Order: sequence, then structure tokens, then C-alpha cells
Amino acid sequence: MPDNTPNAELMHSLGRLVRGLSALFWGLPLALVLGVQTAKTDWLLPFGFTPPLVAGGLLLFALLQMSYFNKQERIWMAALDRAKLLATIMTGLSPFLYWWRQLPNLSFYSQVVLILGFSSLLFLLSINQVLQRLTAMLPDEGLRQETRMFSSLNIYLVLIVIMLFGLAVLVLNLRPPTSLPFPLMILLDHVSLWFLVFALLLPVAITMALVWKIKEVILTSIFGPTS
Repeated sequence: MPDNTPNAELMHSLGRLVRGLSALFWGLPLALVLGVQTAKTDWLLPFGFTPPLVAGGLLLFALLQMSYFNKQERIWMAALDRAKLLATIMTGLSPFLYWWRQLPNLSFYSQVVLILGFSSLLFLLSINQVLQRLTAMLPDEGLRQETRMFSSLNIYLVLIVIMLFGLAVLVLNLRPPTSLPFPLMILLDHVSLWFLVFALLLPVAITMALVWKIKEVILTSIFGPTS
């Protein structure tokens, strides 16, 4: 019986890890879609600020489930803690998307939405670091190399988006009131969120593919290959 206890604990932690990876896989696109729909359309207006709040909560739940795996690994837990902190910030700020939709001219709401967008970019960056740390603990060398390659690509892509996003915010906030033609100013004010969405499509898709691949490898290692 004592010999079986560590195996039972390992299986339990692996089960939570797989559950967390599944929630992360669905939570990433859900957070992106619900956030944009809440901020830019009226489709989710009857639900108030609930949709982005639920999506952020799903991401936080995913990371909490994953934190049950290999708690003794400090580097792994440190990467998870950073991601959980950013997920908590995102979840806490997500209702401002709805409030900003109601009062888009209120500068406080606009500033909070900018902070939310920046923290979302940092969150995506941290998730790729989490996946690198996770695969470093798994015995599959091919998966480790594949994750390292694509997550590094993702990190560079997200860093480029962060720089472009920061530059766009700087231009919009520091420009003289009459420095740009009025229609162009309106275009810049309204296109920033859509630019952020399309710029994130590739990194989010790559991250989802990595999460799914890691989950499948773990399930195969537990139950064996399916015929």
C-alpha cells in the first residue's frame, strides 16, 4: 500500500494537469472572443460584464488546476505564479470592457482597458513560458524541442505586438489635438482594439496547438496509444 500511494498522488496531479490544460485550451479563444464582443458589439449587452469575467475566471481556474502538478519544482511554480497573477489582474479588470462600452469617452475607463490589454499580452507571454517549464519536466524529448521552438517564436511575436501596441498608445496619447486630420484620429482611436485582436490570432493559435499537443502526450503516457 505505501508503494502505491506516490503513484496515486501522481495520477491525481496528472488528472488535474490535464483538466487545467483543457480549460486553458478553451479559455484562451473564449477570452479573446468574449472580450472583443463585449467591448465592440451589442451582442452580449444583456449579459453585462459577466462574459469576459467568466472567461478570465476559466483561465485562472486552468492555472490553479495545473499548479497541483510537481509542486516541489520551484522554477515551474514560479512561472505558474506569474501567470496566475496576470490572470487575476485580467479577471479583475475585465468588467471595465463593459463599462468602457457604455462610457467610451471616460478617460479612466479607457486607461483601465489599456492596462487590461497590456496585461493580456503579458499573460500570453507567461503562458508560453509555463508550457516550456512544463515540457521540461516531461520525458518526451520531441515534445520538449517542439514546444521550445514554437513557444520561443510566440514570445518574439508577442514582444513585437507589445512594442507596436505601446507605440500606438504613445502616439494616441501624446499627439497634439490638431496634429492629425479628424477622420484619421477617429480611425486610430477605433482600430487599436481590432489591430490587437488580429495581431494576437497567430500567437493564440500556436499556443492552443501546443496546449493540445501537450495534453494529448500526457493522456497517451497514462492510458497508452489509442487504436
